[in-house]
Amino acid sequence: MASLVDRVRGHGRIAAGLLFNLLVSICIVFLNKWIYVHHGFPNMSLTLVHFVVTWLGLYICQKLDIFAPKSLPPSRLLLLALSFCGFVVFTNLSLQNNTIGTYQLAKAMTTPVIIAIQTFCYQKTFSTRIQLTLWVGAKQHELQVNSMQLLYYQAPMSSAMLLVAVPFFEPVFGEGGIFGPWSVSALLMVLLSGVIAFMVNLSIYWIIGNTSPVTYNMFGHFKFCITLFGGYVLFKDPLSINQALGILCTLFGILAYTHFKLSEQEGSKSKLAQRP
Repeated sequence: MASLVDRVRGHGRIAAGLLFNLLVSICIVFLNKWIYVHHGFPNMSLTLVHFVVTWLGLYICQKLDIFAPKSLPPSRLLLLALSFCGFVVFTNLSLQNNTIGTYQLAKAMTTPVIIAIQTFCYQKTFSTRIQLTLWVGAKQHELQVNSMQLLYYQAPMSSAMLLVAVPFFEPVFGEGGIFGPWSVSALLMVLLSGVIAFMVNLSIYWIIGNTSPVTYNMFGHFKFCITLFGGYVLFKDPLSINQALGILCTLFGILAYTHFKLSEQEGSKSKLAQRP
């Protein structure tokens, strides 16, 4: 009975984490698009704000004893910080220059790539049925840290990388620069975007650490459908018949993945229970 209660609590925590990530992820997409369209804030500078606010948020959490930092060698986090930095910069660049539908479509292509990386680099296997429905977690398990502890070191490293890179690609002062003459409303929107980005980053690390990169990306397809529809409503992005059919196919794929994954888990539990 106790194990059943623990299992229900565990599933409840994961469901709550997924729901929270759903809300903040959709919010950050629409908010960033609004900033790009109506204020023209530079992409890399906005990403730098995101990482700085994320680090400040984690610093406050650490001071409030919400988590305890763990000493980690920077060399083991360098590649992760660089990868996450590039991921956010190019994600925002895609959002800045494309419709929300095209942006979401490009993100959807990450699932088969992640499956390939996990298969060939980490020797993780997926059944044929799971593959037909379609790094951060590995680092968390490798370093034996939770989402806050890992992000506490990754965020400032990514901030430092962007701080060096921004002057080469974007103006720093004057019109269009991060320290340019922005209106109060633009600055408030950018600050709000940074706070929400902190929530998004933290929830991404938590979900991947407690489930898997593939589960996170399959959940991302559900966000894809909602965001695509939101782009049609808020920014008048075109929604064709093919896109509508794509949404239906995506939802079918999510349901199929969930069904096959649960079936595999139940099968594994049955085999363990039958062992003498």
